[in-house]
Amino acid sequence: MAATILTIDDDKKLNKLLTDYLGDFGFTTFSATHPKDGLKKLKEKSIDLVILDVMLPGMDGFEVCKTIRQRSAVPIIMLTARGELTDKIVGLELGADDYLPKPFEPRELVARIHSVLRRAKKIDDTRPQSFGPLNIDFTKHMVRLDSKSVELTTNEFAALALLASNPGKVFNRDEILQELRGIDCDAFNRSVDITMSRLRQKLNDDPKSPRFIKTIWGTGYVFIGNQG
Repeated sequence: MAATILTIDDDKKLNKLLTDYLGDFGFTTFSATHPKDGLKKLKEKSIDLVILDVMLPGMDGFEVCKTIRQRSAVPIIMLTARGELTDKIVGLELGADDYLPKPFEPRELVARIHSVLRRAKKIDDTRPQSFGPLNIDFTKHMVRLDSKSVELTTNEFAALALLASNPGKVFNRDEILQELRGIDCDAFNRSVDITMSRLRQKLNDDPKSPRFIKTIWGTGYVFIGNQG
């Protein structure tokens, strides 16, 4: 079944163009020109991915992204008018899965959409696994810590799944970036560290005394949780 996409952008012309263009690739697209309308549509409809502009009336895209992340792990691709590094950093820190600077080629957006959706739907293992108080359901993309649900973004879950599926194996940043391949590593090579930092915060994992993810300085990261 084709994915359903929500675009939140105050440019009505762009919304119309994206609706028509993405329709040619089998996507069903809803659009909103105001953040409140977009958040309402996200709540009312079954949305598989959000395309979110940074420059919006009343509430900027960063605040909208933060609001969405408080209630949903739906994949988000942010559109940045300037394409500045600061915008990309903020977007990723707030939980966006990818970003694309304006102006962009529509075909590149489609490629990014496919990439993010593949990561979101990828099945790494059919069996949930427990590591002490941490339970990971790879099929349902669900994480529980101390019996409480932990909401992770697509990238955060992909990073955790990669490490937890290979406990004791050290992954360098390039290897992790391959798993998070929606990120433009040439334009922004801090994406892995930001993702890992957010993941650790959500897992209450102290970098100085880690229970799950250990930093191997100068190399990358390794999962050290005890299975069972």
